[in-house]
Amino acid sequence: YPTWKRTVARRARESQVKRFCRAQAIQRRLEEIEVTFRELEQQGIKLEKLLRAENESPADQQTQWTNQLLYLVQKKNNLMTEESDLMIAVQELKLEEQQCQLDQKLRSYMNKQATLKTPEDEKAEQEILKQLLAVVNKRNILIDMQEEKRLSEL
Repeated sequence: YPTWKRTVARRARESQVKRFCRAQAIQRRLEEIEVTFRELEQQGIKLEKLLRAENESPADQQTQWTNQLLYLVQKKNNLMTEESDLMIAVQELKLEEQQCQLDQKLRSYMNKQATLKTPEDEKAEQEILKQLLAVVNKRNILIDMQEEKRLSEL
């Protein structure tokens, strides 16, 4: 088994482990965001009840509650933006995994000697190449979306 094949296989495994770790981190963060959403929702409900029920309270107290409510809304919007970014990252990880698998399949066909390739092998190689290009284009679209989003936020 040639050294370069072992190296390619090792690098593929390493990148797969990295993607798995990133996916786990993203999943943990999404769960944290969900918990924070619920907490913010509960705080918002309390503040809204206070604002509706306490018509006799001092104006500065109502202003303070309103400011707290607006702060909660801003915090929730920031979390929604982060959640959206994480969902894009999840899609990107899925596409990276697809690309890696297609790369390995394509490599196996390309490493075969041309004289040993059957017409079915050549057809399969072309199909994998088309799929690989589609995945790369999808990843490019995701990257463009992230860049547009980043620029619009600035």
